[in-house]
Amino acid sequence: MILSGCLTTYLVIALFLLVIGLYGMIQSNSLIGMLISSELILNGAGLNFMAFNRFLSPDPAIGQIFTLFIMGIAAAEAAIVVSFVLAVYRRFKSIEPAKVDELHG
Repeated sequence: MILSGCLTTYLVIALFLLVIGLYGMIQSNSLIGMLISSELILNGAGLNFMAFNRFLSPDPAIGQIFTLFIMGIAAAEAAIVVSFVLAVYRRFKSIEPAKVDELHG
């Protein structure tokens, strides 16, 4: 069975999340799309930590701590990016990165 619970299955899923996130970062036309893509990349990294923790680590808390740390970074990143997107929208009336041509204050 493909979802038998082996390390390779989790690593393939994490790689899939990473590839989708990178593709979304490259192809996205809006800052919100880039935010969602970066969240996918961070979720792939968190899944890697949990998978390696589950199958290879003697201490079960290490991978969970790293995953919680990544989740905290993702939440802080989302808050900062959303505030940045709001500021850009108020100034330029668009959230497309190509239309934001000047960023001096």
